[in-house]
Amino acid sequence: MTLPEPDTSRLDAINAAATDVAASNVADLLALAICHRPDEPALVVCDTRSWLNVVLTEAYRRALPQASVIDFDAVTPDTVLATFAQLPAGSLVVLIQSTSFRLEAFRIRIELFKRGLKVIEHVHLSRMPGVQGLHYIASLAYDPAYYRGVGHALKARIDRARHGMVDSGGEQLVFASPFESAKLNIGDYSGMNNIGGQFPLGEVFTEAQDLEAVNGRVRIFVFGDTHFMVNRPESPITLIIEKGRVTGTENATPAFLEMLDIIRAHEGEVWVRELGFGMNRAFSRELLVNDIGTYERMCGIHLSLGAKHGVYTKPQFKRKDARYHVDIFAVTEAVYLDDERVYQNGAWQLQPD
Repeated sequence: MTLPEPDTSRLDAINAAATDVAASNVADLLALAICHRPDEPALVVCDTRSWLNVVLTEAYRRALPQASVIDFDAVTPDTVLATFAQLPAGSLVVLIQSTSFRLEAFRIRIELFKRGLKVIEHVHLSRMPGVQGLHYIASLAYDPAYYRGVGHALKARIDRARHGMVDSGGEQLVFASPFESAKLNIGDYSGMNNIGGQFPLGEVFTEAQDLEAVNGRVRIFVFGDTHFMVNRPESPITLIIEKGRVTGTENATPAFLEMLDIIRAHEGEVWVRELGFGMNRAFSRELLVNDIGTYERMCGIHLSLGAKHGVYTKPQFKRKDARYHVDIFAVTEAVYLDDERVYQNGAWQLQPD
């Protein structure tokens, strides 16, 4: 019996459509967020180990037709470093990585920023196969009115709030404290030292000034596992939080309990620190990707477990002793800042000030 030939026309159509959308989204990011013109110096460093890498590389070739392109796997690390050294300040470096490029002690993004270069970093793309790659491409769409308007309004509301609350479907987590000055990842680099970062965009984050003022219960539907991958239990897990610490759980899976045990073994107790307001509408409870660092932009609330948070310092934590920052994602039915409901029906409800 002769087997039928595979239908490559459908796959070709999917590839072409995905590349077209990616090229359009990348062009908007460059023009509206990074403020980089196609004729300005640019370097794309890529690998070709995943379908998403190939699609994004072609998208950047179209958006930056004069850019130099280096296949990381085809050259030596010294060649890559030498090419970086030749770039004038203000140039753009795009890193398209199936995992994460390693150049010995060279911390790529930090070192490039020190040289006055713009950086767009795409990491761990191999963790997002198949349809997840399409979700990732969609997440690169840039709507400046939404990200900048709602993002700045959200920061302003967080910064003046005296307290807040997250309702995760009948369970309430109360933040009876003002918040730390919120940080933005919304594609607005005005007044910042560096332009760019890890993509996709879409997050405003803070934490309680007084971590012990965080009390209540929260239902989570996803948590980051020990391999930095999304772990989605069959039903939400309820966390019981007292004075900023996880003191109990309901419906917890063995994998989640193992993660708590690991944190307790090294830090003694499990603190709740980051309060993240994800804004990227390409990700939701239904639209997921495996990479936890990418999914962190999901439109809704995420928290972190563990004492580690490099942005905000607290007197009870010594940097050398704080080892863990594990992202968890709340079932987000409503979010209140003071007595104002700022999230409902799966969307942020703030208008620009």
